[in-house]
Amino acid sequence: MKILNRFLIFIVSVNLLIACGIANHQEKSVSSEQLLRLPYTSQADNKAREYFVYLPRGYENQPTKQWPVLLFLHGNGERGNGLDELDYVLIHGPLYEAWVQKKDLPFIIIAPQLHMFGMGEVDYIAKRTRAQIPVRLPDGVPPRGNFIPVTGVMTAGDEITDMSDTPALLPDGWDRVEQDLLGMLDRVHADYRTDQQRVYLSGLSYGGFGTWYMASKHPEKFAAIAPVVGWGHPDLMPPIAAAKLPVWLFAGGRDTAVRKPFFYAGINKLEQLSDAEVRFTVHEDMPHDAWRRIYAGDDLYSWLLSHSLPR
Repeated sequence: MKILNRFLIFIVSVNLLIACGIANHQEKSVSSEQLLRLPYTSQADNKAREYFVYLPRGYENQPTKQWPVLLFLHGNGERGNGLDELDYVLIHGPLYEAWVQKKDLPFIIIAPQLHMFGMGEVDYIAKRTRAQIPVRLPDGVPPRGNFIPVTGVMTAGDEITDMSDTPALLPDGWDRVEQDLLGMLDRVHADYRTDQQRVYLSGLSYGGFGTWYMASKHPEKFAAIAPVVGWGHPDLMPPIAAAKLPVWLFAGGRDTAVRKPFFYAGINKLEQLSDAEVRFTVHEDMPHDAWRRIYAGDDLYSWLLSHSLPR
């Protein structure tokens, strides 16, 4: 009997070791995230440039899976030549979260760089250095940057309802590379396993304005959009409303760069025209870089993934 018991214990132990080995092998075999630089020639100036494409963890291991796509448009401070300056795009947003902070985001992320378009003398661009570019560490993640210091008290402010004399677009923004962005989407759909029913668009500040523009011109391409600290002009809303495009808009209550009172005219217009989901979240305690908190969380990504085409 003792011999039989020992034999049974031996068999169970061997099976456990085999099971653990299989589990460990499966865990180790999951492919790592990849950050690619894809070349293209810009239609804006006919010059060679590159853009980032992020492939999520496990992409290589699931050859039949189609992955959601997130097109991200950065803010004004990350402009550049699309070559040696492309790394500035890593400073903020979902690409920073996925690649630098190693947040498990199940998207193929497309992250281009907006041309300088004469903005190189803007103070915060002229004085930037490569030391500001975050680096992905072999182990662990780097500390997050500090928020912009805030002053003054939180206040409701005065809603601005008449936008008739306010330009719908910022100067030299993402609208100037509209065809480039469409080409990037087409190439990624052609070359990678994408779910074309779940393509999302988000951008911060200048990229938030670009998000409104691209959504207004091509609402049928996106399952949902999320402009962050960038208001939308009422003139851009009819196509978005007609397409019933879900929108989640974000603002910083203490933002002095893109002020909260300017957000209401457009978002109210959209709500009047559409019965699609329209969300507007104001982080009352936050300044312009409210995007740090927004993209670091989970709510936005979960909300995006809850929407798909056709609507």
